[in-house]
Amino acid sequence: MELKKIKGIIESILFAAGRDVKINELMSTLEVSSNEVINAVDSLKQDYQNEERGLDILKLEDSFQMCTKKEYYEYIYPIFDKRSKPNLSQAALETLSIIAYNPRITRAEIETIRGVNTDGTIYKLLDYNLIEEAGKLDAPGRPMTYKTSKEFLKMFGISSLDELPELPKYKLDENRQIVIDEIIEEGNAEAPMPEREDIQELNNNLE
Repeated sequence: MELKKIKGIIESILFAAGRDVKINELMSTLEVSSNEVINAVDSLKQDYQNEERGLDILKLEDSFQMCTKKEYYEYIYPIFDKRSKPNLSQAALETLSIIAYNPRITRAEIETIRGVNTDGTIYKLLDYNLIEEAGKLDAPGRPMTYKTSKEFLKMFGISSLDELPELPKYKLDENRQIVIDEIIEEGNAEAPMPEREDIQELNNNLE
């Protein structure tokens, strides 16, 4: 199948779907390889850019979704979107950041890092569909773990968590608390991120 026709079919599917469509769905429908799908989408995106179109295609992990360009949001929102937007508090943003950088983290681990109860904040993030349950941890009590959702990727305009900015350098003090340093002097070893066992140890110390 020629590229022009593949592009037309993909454009039609993404427009009609109104949701993210997995690459393997497109492969199955078109009977083409993943590379052909990706090349066609990249070509469509380039067309939109060159022709200054109002559309774009967002990549979300293993899926694509058609959307409008963010620079036109102020014109679109007053006409079509009357829904209330997520109003995230500082606590919600902190919790969301922790989950984004630590997929499959438990509520207890989040609370150890933040030092406060996070039940209400987690419920709020779940309600906004910015995080989702990621299965139970194979540990005593089988606690639920959490990860960010595709809605999180859409909100922040990234394709995957790999695009998150690097965390600032830090070290642990004598109480094993993270101390943020803008610059770590040469020769002063940088500590690794706390492992799950370290967080559990902190939990035990707090009990």
